[in-house]
Amino acid sequence: MSWKEIIKNCLSLASAPIRRNANFFVSMYILGMVSSLITIPKNGTLYENMFLELFLDLYIVSAILAVFPKKVRRGLRAILYIILYVTAAADTYCFVNFGSTLNPSMLMLVGETNSSEASSFLSALISVEVLFSSVGWILLLALLQILIVIFRKRLIKIYVFLVTVLELASLKKRLMAIPRMTAAMPATFGILCLAILITSICTSWHNKEAYHKLMSGRTIGEVEHTLTEKDHAVLYLPIYRLQFSIYANQLAAHQITQLIHAAHEVKVDSCSFRSPNIVLIIGESYGRHHSQQYGYFMETTPNQSALEKSKKLTKFTDVVTCWNLTSFVFKHMLSTYVVGDKGEWCDYPLFPEVFRKAGYNVTFITNEFLPQAKEAVYDFSGGFFLNNPELSKLQFDHRNTELHALDDGLLKDYDDSLKQYKTDHNLTIFHLMGQHVNYKLRYRQSQAKFWASSYEDKRPELTDAQRKVLSHYDNATLYNDSIVAEIVKRFQKEDAVIIYVPDHGEECYEENRGFICRNHSANIDWKLAHYEFEIPFWIYCSKKYIQKHRAIYRQIRAAKDKRMMTDALPHLLLYLAGIETPTYKEENNILSPKYNEMRPRILKNSADYDKLRDEYLKTQAKQEEKKQDKKKDKKQGKKQTKKGVRK
Repeated sequence: MSWKEIIKNCLSLASAPIRRNANFFVSMYILGMVSSLITIPKNGTLYENMFLELFLDLYIVSAILAVFPKKVRRGLRAILYIILYVTAAADTYCFVNFGSTLNPSMLMLVGETNSSEASSFLSALISVEVLFSSVGWILLLALLQILIVIFRKRLIKIYVFLVTVLELASLKKRLMAIPRMTAAMPATFGILCLAILITSICTSWHNKEAYHKLMSGRTIGEVEHTLTEKDHAVLYLPIYRLQFSIYANQLAAHQITQLIHAAHEVKVDSCSFRSPNIVLIIGESYGRHHSQQYGYFMETTPNQSALEKSKKLTKFTDVVTCWNLTSFVFKHMLSTYVVGDKGEWCDYPLFPEVFRKAGYNVTFITNEFLPQAKEAVYDFSGGFFLNNPELSKLQFDHRNTELHALDDGLLKDYDDSLKQYKTDHNLTIFHLMGQHVNYKLRYRQSQAKFWASSYEDKRPELTDAQRKVLSHYDNATLYNDSIVAEIVKRFQKEDAVIIYVPDHGEECYEENRGFICRNHSANIDWKLAHYEFEIPFWIYCSKKYIQKHRAIYRQIRAAKDKRMMTDALPHLLLYLAGIETPTYKEENNILSPKYNEMRPRILKNSADYDKLRDEYLKTQAKQEEKKQDKKKDKKQGKKQTKKGVRK
């Protein structure tokens, strides 16, 4: 066999997957392009490597199909057609109706629908409105595909007839050139396929690696954290989004099973109802460095500062969160597990379950974690164990049912409906949207107090645009202060204790760091720990509560400067409730004389906060010593100069 024949065979082999599945390859390529183009969100962009990566994906599938006999190949293609068209139609339908493509939350909601809801969905899918929406393009492609299959033989005959007519109509020279062109076409096509294949492998390799990493996560939290990385996988096709959604739900289902088992194992020996009304306010994205209470230069917390001056509110000075990602914080804050315990957070009971079993009426009012179709994986990861029907019943007696643009909507929910369910012993949890990005949407514009010009003297190094963002964040913090104050007002005349804790800190152009929000994937150094993990934390006691529980009030005042990490919060709550249970660990209760203040405060399972702080303080002390030494040297130098002049 000559080298020309070897090359010819190699090129023929390179193009074989496409030639043997030509109709499948072309139609699925068009489907991939159309489904990507019609699901681009507002202000979004098309995945830059979509065309090449789509070629690579379809080439690999076609190569696998080409291995099988012709009859088997046809059957496999038919199955793939059904799967890919149905997935693309569902993905587009979700985008049109819910503003989001397929995601884990949508799949979870589908799993919770009954037969009547499912039939309603299917009837909606084939309605006139849907047919004339973007979904219609997918259905049109599917129809064309079916017609091509039905009339395949006729189309081939028409094609042959047209080619024959064109050949006969051509000039003699063109007729003579046709055999040469026909002979060269397989080789040319093979070269083209090989060139595109090599290019697509080079450009798509990183995304394939990232996708493998994403789909290798052992827990839903690990998967979520992978998605915070800068170069995370791009799920550019509906089938990838479906596969990821199924995988995420499988991971969540595993943890739900563990949580349900732990919930049924909860034991309560007794409950004294030490605190009849316990209120927990969970804030969002609140760095204490923007709190007037903690020394910030803007008056962002006038109400809380006033409560602190009255001594009813006790501010804690050394509190950190264990994660800078809401979903992780919620898991650790609601679970009675603390960092360092054996097993995982889902192996331990959630504290609302313990409260319910002890006889407390538990109300959960959230402005973030409600089951909804348009939900990012971060919200799914943080809310799946709250929204699972069985776990929700085990944890809460009452919940709100809708989200609000602003947090004052939660106050209305409480006043209009949830307040009426109060009993003699209540645990009420408010989960605010707080200062979550986008900051300018987190407060009423009519209540704005800070403007970009307000920071010209305080932060001259920032641009006007940056100062504007900073003003939005501080206005959101001021609005949050008003919401917290309103919650306090609703309980100030009762025998109540209120705890305020945000999920994590937030950066908003701190020092010269030049960014907002949080740096999820970075290694934790001191500055990141300082700005993203240090949080405000306080306990408010009503006048009636102080009178009836002076010992607890004194314990709170005495504990205000102790070290604490928020994963231990459930044990403080169990103590305040007077719940005797094997789940309660006294060494994790900051008010207990047996509290283990020296427990390592490990951030993101990787960095010891106190070691980072100690190292930073040592470095600062050394730098200060050097400055003092330089000053002394200068003074001595000046004295010697003066002596020399006198001589």
